[in-house]
Amino acid sequence: MTPLLTDGLDAAPGVVAVALVTVATLAIGTWGLRLSRTTSDFFVASRTVRPGLNASAIGGEYLSAASFLGVAGLLLTFGADMLWYPVGWTAGYVVLLALVAAPLRRSGAYTLPDFAEARFASRHVRAACSLLVVAIGWLYLLPQFRGAGLTLQSAIGAPLWVGPVIVVLVVVANVTSGGMRSITFVQAFQYWLKLTALLVPAAVLLVVWTGDGSPAVPTAATADWSLPLAGTGGQGLYITYSLIVATFFGTMGLPHVVVRFYTNPDGRAARRTTLVVLALLGAFYVLPPVYGALGRIYAPELAASGRSDALVLELPRLMVPGIVGDLLTGLVTAGAFAAFLSTSSGLAIAVAGVLSQDVTSRTYRGRRLRGITAFRAAALVAVLVPATAALLTPELSVARTVGLAFAVAASTFCPLLLLGIWWRGLTARGAVAGLAVGGLGAGLGAAWTLLVEPRSGWGPVLLEQPAAWSVPAAFLTMVLVSRRTRGRVPHHVGQFMVRLHTPEALDLDRGPDGSPDRSSLELDR
Repeated sequence: MTPLLTDGLDAAPGVVAVALVTVATLAIGTWGLRLSRTTSDFFVASRTVRPGLNASAIGGEYLSAASFLGVAGLLLTFGADMLWYPVGWTAGYVVLLALVAAPLRRSGAYTLPDFAEARFASRHVRAACSLLVVAIGWLYLLPQFRGAGLTLQSAIGAPLWVGPVIVVLVVVANVTSGGMRSITFVQAFQYWLKLTALLVPAAVLLVVWTGDGSPAVPTAATADWSLPLAGTGGQGLYITYSLIVATFFGTMGLPHVVVRFYTNPDGRAARRTTLVVLALLGAFYVLPPVYGALGRIYAPELAASGRSDALVLELPRLMVPGIVGDLLTGLVTAGAFAAFLSTSSGLAIAVAGVLSQDVTSRTYRGRRLRGITAFRAAALVAVLVPATAALLTPELSVARTVGLAFAVAASTFCPLLLLGIWWRGLTARGAVAGLAVGGLGAGLGAAWTLLVEPRSGWGPVLLEQPAAWSVPAAFLTMVLVSRRTRGRVPHHVGQFMVRLHTPEALDLDRGPDGSPDRSSLELDR
């Protein structure tokens, strides 16, 4: 058999997998399009998504390239210390459940900037939040496009630009055609596809490992690979604590996560959704460590060559030669591509929702775009900008770039939401000052990490993992500035806080139709 024919046969499962995922995504999105009739359908699915479906959709969009590819790669390279990534990404929903989910849904807002304007009665706070939503969304989208390119390169030998182009086309088609209503069904399907795509190959690989005599992880070169913080001293301890802060508190500030809770019918449904999400994420995150440990046994050369992000994609063929290995590779390729599509869709919805209200709805060639037209124009911008950036910066670490997005979110929206929901003394000036301190601090760290070669020493460590100091700095700034401007607390805050914390069953402001949407904001400003 000629090398060309052999390469074509090896690539066939990957090609089929990507084609099937793309067709299924477009088909489900088209089916959901039949239910999208109003502007509210496009933004928040008319607030009618039930907990089970919404939880599956959240799992679909939350389990990104970092979860599907990056965690196993980090475990392969750095060891058990990297388990804090999946632990933190899951535990963040506990904080979200306890402190944010229900009050945020009761606010009746459509986006984070909507909530900020309703809470502080300030266009300045809204503008700052809009800027941060776009920045965090684009930073989170970068590794999705990077992962798509890596997946197709590993699976079928395609150039790195092919993956991002396919993701952009599919996401734009789905998001602009059906909005949130359509994407909800797509993302729910993609969660279960991703779980299956990791679970089935992992089970087969464990059987192979057992048949090989259950070899242990080699310890000759890296005797402390399985020991957290082994030999890393104070800097390693700081990195771990900073990572915990970023992942535990960053979840509530991710725009594509927060917007999902606006789609629930009420605050009680938002809490139930969060509980189901915790179970779904816990089931998924059991699997990446399996690939990381097996990779240390069967594919250590991937870490040595700097290709650890490809571990999940290449391990099945390395352990199971022949047609079975090819089929397993096709399955994980399908799951990986579903991860990029689902997360990119959620981020596109969140960023487009903000851009459509604060940018494209205000001016486009001298005229205003409104409603669905503005949303569609904004969705195109939301994916094209980060896709272009990803093509220009191909050497991104998938999980570490996502970690930076968490750090920025934890340093900005976490203090804004927690203090805005639970402390009536937070003023608009305090909010803007805290957002500036946290955003600039974490943003500087993100820029340093993306643009500067890795260096040793405490200075680079503090910049590469800024959350441990940028999050407290943002909280402290908001409190101190608000104390100095306590006379500027908006007059409506007391009533607004009652709305946030009053269960729907006791809410006297509900309309005759029982709708929990009590926002005074108009969607088509």
